Amino acid sequence: MGQFEYRSTIEAPVENVWRFHERQDILELLTPPWQPAKVIRRQGGLNIGATSEFLLVFGFINIPWLARHTEYEQYKLFTDEQIKGPMESWIHRHHFNSKGAKTVLTDTIEYKIPGGWLSELLLGWWVNSRLKEMFRYRHQITKKYCEIETI
Repeated sequence: MGQFEYRSTIEAPVENVWRFHERQDILELLTPPWQPAKVIRRQGGLNIGATSEFLLVFGFINIPWLARHTEYEQYKLFTDEQIKGPMESWIHRHHFNSKGAKTVLTDTIEYKIPGGWLSELLLGWWVNSRLKEMFRYRHQITKKYCEIETI
């Protein structure tokens, strides 16, 4: 099983960072422009049972991705799990840790690439490198929006 973690400190209170993640357009804001993903729908906010549906577009190949939120603790954590998509499994936890007027935002992902241990061995490094690029972008956007709102 592959694991990934990305952490950054946002110069804004946890309530502001949390509210930013509740925005209806959050998926569009946090999807990097180079990512071949199209947001189809988002329902239910961050609560347990909420869903997000994407379409990964690779030329003529479209791969649907459906995620459902399975954990929710306001201002602390929400988790989404892949219900349908390209991975054998995918669990993404969003942790919010209040540090006074700052927030430590941590994204952790546990995933299984289809094809067993050989696929993990051959592709795990590539998946982690793509995730690092994506979450660097996501955290930069989060900082931009949340740190401006506190001024």
